[in-house]
Amino acid sequence: MIKTIDLRDTQPTRIELARLIPRGLMDVAAATDAAAALIADVRERGEAALLDQAERFDGFRPDRVRIHADEISAAVRSLDPAVRAALEASIERLTKASQAQLPSPTVTELAPGARVIQRWQPVDRAGLYVPGGKAVYPSSVLMNVVPAHVAGVGSIALASPAQRAFNGSVHPTILGAAGLLGVDEVYAMGGAGAIGALAYGVAEIDLDPVQMITGPGNIFVAAAKRLVTSVAGIDSEAGPTEILIIADETADAHLVAADLVSQAEHDELASAILVTDSADLATRVRAELAVLAAATPHAARVAEALDGQQSAIVLVADLIAAAAFSNAYGPEHLEVQTAEPGLVLDLLTNAGAIFLGANAPVSLGDYLAGSNHVLPTGGQALFSSGLGSYSFVRPQQVISYDRDALREVEQAVLALSDAEDLPAHGAAVSARFRAE
Repeated sequence: MIKTIDLRDTQPTRIELARLIPRGLMDVAAATDAAAALIADVRERGEAALLDQAERFDGFRPDRVRIHADEISAAVRSLDPAVRAALEASIERLTKASQAQLPSPTVTELAPGARVIQRWQPVDRAGLYVPGGKAVYPSSVLMNVVPAHVAGVGSIALASPAQRAFNGSVHPTILGAAGLLGVDEVYAMGGAGAIGALAYGVAEIDLDPVQMITGPGNIFVAAAKRLVTSVAGIDSEAGPTEILIIADETADAHLVAADLVSQAEHDELASAILVTDSADLATRVRAELAVLAAATPHAARVAEALDGQQSAIVLVADLIAAAAFSNAYGPEHLEVQTAEPGLVLDLLTNAGAIFLGANAPVSLGDYLAGSNHVLPTGGQALFSSGLGSYSFVRPQQVISYDRDALREVEQAVLALSDAEDLPAHGAAVSARFRAE
């Protein structure tokens, strides 16, 4: 069962903390050669390569890669009413939260006649990846598509692995979610080959290249996203899911354990970490974990995740030390279950998403919180953010100077261009005043 790391009598530096942090082994570089070969195969052979890869990795050779629009429409009609209602509620909440993420254009007046306009332009076309594997993720369709729509992306292609159980098509619940959002360009393709297809296009299935690729996947998807960054933007190189819970003696041990198990059921490599200043809570959570992990339908998967090197109960001296540990870790999902979670929030800097209080579990964020569940993993929260409408827009500066405003800075431009031994730079400004 889950191990314990006791830091109560230590004051580790940030360098020491980085060494103490429990991390799973996900070396994206190790999958690079295989991902590169799969991408090259798609670029050379197109749809045939994608069909071969589906047969090899997904266990079934589809009749075609592109899904017909009528199949998507049928999937929408076939959605379970309760699932459809939940998806629609999630779309509504996610849309509202995504709209709040869009930056507003601004105009800066530097001098009379001298303006810099900051505007935000959406990419024209995005490719969205929805994983297959151990679970079905219609929620990931929403988390990818809704912020792209809100950002103003005009063209969207969605890729998801072919499903043997559905004759090589995309899972019907994923198709139904796509159809609810008006996405009619869906491809039954997965893994590194799908990322390559989105980035470079496949002519025979009318798949045009995209400018931005988002969505989580396995290590080969992560490696492929890294490989195509010269031709398309990406959100992040997503790895196995992570949950870190900061809790004190007031936390409910059953709820803490339930939340750890909820994320551990994703994958054997999932990370589940409790950081607490209460040895008594740690003992109670360990006991609850033993019961809940054994009772869940995915007990074997959960047990392996909790027993892995990436999971731990971490004992610290106080909540300040707990926050320092979390900041060094940079978790994908961070829960705060303390007597005064707002005070702990003030100490936190690095996390994909933060869930405050006992009534805001991570699973709420997975589906209906309104926040996005496509988040940075593997410590990437130290320098990057989760997916949002802002992910699909690019800042552009528009410079507007009239003649008098340019004249005012002419001599300064000449001085700097001479200092850099780039005299033609200054000459290009002076040329505007050559008649004078």
